[in-house]
Amino acid sequence: MYQVKNACRSEFVRIRHLDYHVLQWGVPGPGKTPLVMVHGWMDVAASWQFVVDAFAQDHYIVAPDWRGFGLTEAAPCDNYWFPDYLADLDCLLDHYAQDAAVNLVGHSMGGNIAMLYSGSRPERIRRLVNLEGFGMAVTRPEQAPRRYAKWMDELKALHRGEMALKSYDSAAGVARRLMKTNRRLGQDKADWLATHWARPDADGTWRILGDPAHKIINAQLYRVDEVLEIYKSIGAPTLAVEASDDSLAQWWEGKFTLAEFHERLKCVPDCRITRVDDAGHMLHHDQPAQVARLIEDFIG
Repeated sequence: MYQVKNACRSEFVRIRHLDYHVLQWGVPGPGKTPLVMVHGWMDVAASWQFVVDAFAQDHYIVAPDWRGFGLTEAAPCDNYWFPDYLADLDCLLDHYAQDAAVNLVGHSMGGNIAMLYSGSRPERIRRLVNLEGFGMAVTRPEQAPRRYAKWMDELKALHRGEMALKSYDSAAGVARRLMKTNRRLGQDKADWLATHWARPDADGTWRILGDPAHKIINAQLYRVDEVLEIYKSIGAPTLAVEASDDSLAQWWEGKFTLAEFHERLKCVPDCRITRVDDAGHMLHHDQPAQVARLIEDFIG
């Protein structure tokens, strides 16, 4: 089992009618800019532990479980809307940073949220690090009718129980699933992550800590023109970090490419791009020391 070097503190905070689960490492203090780390889709705040353990410096770190993930309450709804994550983050910063600007790190979905939030509230972000948060492929207005129809179909499927997340007979089964998804993940890290990514219910079945409603497609189209206007408003120096494995090529099969993402990043006033070698999309698991060094070098 992975041996944690820096223990976290766990607490719940009332945010927008939800009991939000938040992990903290280190303590706040004079001259310490809060480092806020936000996880991706179907992940949890504890996922940052390996990077936290690899930091060379003493940081005050705040990492929430997004609504409906980990130990944070699921929203009282049957689907999730992206702007809610931005509003949740805004309230979390009110609580943990008050008026101070923070260093913000986001992975995948969390990277997308971090980019959009940083352009919407530029005064609240000192440095921005986006780990594999690429956004989505361009959509066209003519896709809207089928998109709304698919959204309604998936809502019905959810209520029929057809979108439930797979369950497992043991934590070891969860660990095997994590290792199957990520070929670079070692047994020790997988065993540790499994106990944070899932929990046993009353009959001993291990269930993923994620609301299946997260699987519902967003009814509205992804408007790249709106996203680019938000990118233009990002005031913080920004570091976009990519893994050596091309996740976009795997997911989108040519419909959305790294080259297109790089074109979008040209709208960010102060942005640099770097790469982590020998890593896939879960680069904070694959190469935590490299990721930790990149973050610390960038935030100063």
